[in-house]
Amino acid sequence: MLERTVMNDESVELFRQTARRFFEDHAPDDKIDAWRDAGIVDRDLWREAGKLGLLCPSVDEAYGGAGGDFRHELVVIEEMGRRGLEGFGAAVHSGIVAPYICELCGDAQKRKWLPSIVSGDAVLAIAMTEPDAGSDLKGIRTTARRDEDHYVISGQKTFISNGLSADLIVVTCKTGEDNGRSQLSLIVVETDGAEGFRRGRNLKKMGREAQDTSELFFDDVRVPVGNLLGEEGKGFRELTRFLPQERLVIAAMGLAMMERAIAETLDYVRTRKAFGQSLFDFQNTQFKLAECDTQATVARVLLDRCVEAHLEGKLDGVMAAKAKLWITETQCRVIDDCLQLFGGWGYMDEYPISRLYRDARIDRIHGGASEIMKLIIARSL
Repeated sequence: MLERTVMNDESVELFRQTARRFFEDHAPDDKIDAWRDAGIVDRDLWREAGKLGLLCPSVDEAYGGAGGDFRHELVVIEEMGRRGLEGFGAAVHSGIVAPYICELCGDAQKRKWLPSIVSGDAVLAIAMTEPDAGSDLKGIRTTARRDEDHYVISGQKTFISNGLSADLIVVTCKTGEDNGRSQLSLIVVETDGAEGFRRGRNLKKMGREAQDTSELFFDDVRVPVGNLLGEEGKGFRELTRFLPQERLVIAAMGLAMMERAIAETLDYVRTRKAFGQSLFDFQNTQFKLAECDTQATVARVLLDRCVEAHLEGKLDGVMAAKAKLWITETQCRVIDDCLQLFGGWGYMDEYPISRLYRDARIDRIHGGASEIMKLIIARSL
């Protein structure tokens, strides 16, 4: 067993035990099935997770958090992956969006928003992607026009994780006339009572069915200027600042899924019989799983080294891109190899490997597609 020195801390281990018990108790298989069928996770799970400090554990105690660090965020991600809860949007809420609030808001806004974010009473989302703008942020058309002490937001977003659940949405908008990145700004929309704000369809998709993913519409939505995050026109700079952690979060979930796939496959091949022996007794099975386990170990070393760098404030965009690229591409290959060992049963929903196969595919796209990661890396060479 590989020793994980970055996680070698008693408080982290105790937190892991708490998270593991919580997900085992509050997310049994029948509930996970029901959430997949419904296309959304019950709000009760958010609030119960908040009560135990599993949401935004790295938020400062002054604002209701546990005062932890990214290792505690990582624990929750890993335990969700272990339980098969990839569809629970807590990773987006805590690991991806909350840092924008923590780092870019003043004290008054933090005191207003963070306690409910930590408790699960307010769910977070970030709205970047549009029907005609994905990885290319210069293509964003949503605008925020200044009108005295308000911004008036007009536009459309799509593929927004937590879109149906979100109470606070960080919206990427154009606040200037040009099409350049220098015109982008980040503005928080409080959805409760926001006139002109509409949620569209809960989009049906391949995998992660329990993750509500929707369209959002902004028809002249008035937002106080105090909801601006950072400086006007500096949104691209801020996105660039927080994207390394987002990509680390995606890589961490990908690795957790990869490790679960290997564990599920080992259980299956040791009990499944063919030609008078277990599938594990065949050399092909042993060799294939040896390859998968080795790749998972390499991924674990890479991820943990990136976590160490992140804790030291040294994780840059290039290294985060390398981690996301390598781990998510490896994740899909390993899960594909594992499914093959299940044969026809691998296509049946009663076996978790079929869901893992579907759930994994998005990780090579969201948070920056693999092709974008390669471009970032190539520019550094």
